[in-house]
Amino acid sequence: MSNANQKLLTPLELKVMNLLWQMKKAFVKDLLTQWPEVSKPAYNTVSTTVRILQEKPFVDYESVGRGHMYFPSVTRAEYQKMH
Repeated sequence: MSNANQKLLTPLELKVMNLLWQMKKAFVKDLLTQWPEVSKPAYNTVSTTVRILQEKPFVDYESVGRGHMYFPSVTRAEYQKMH
């Protein structure tokens, strides 16, 4: 797989990134609260997606209590330049 393909986001990853770009920082529960559609994915689905985005790496986090506050490590403009 070429490096360029690794930088393309799936539709679900892009939805999560759009929320993070809009919200700046969020817990997974905050992402679900702001989810743009009536039918929301499961908490674990969003949590897994955020972890995948960390590995790519599009997202970083800071520990807050026992949870993680996630934030984008790539701007929307930087992502748009990647493809």
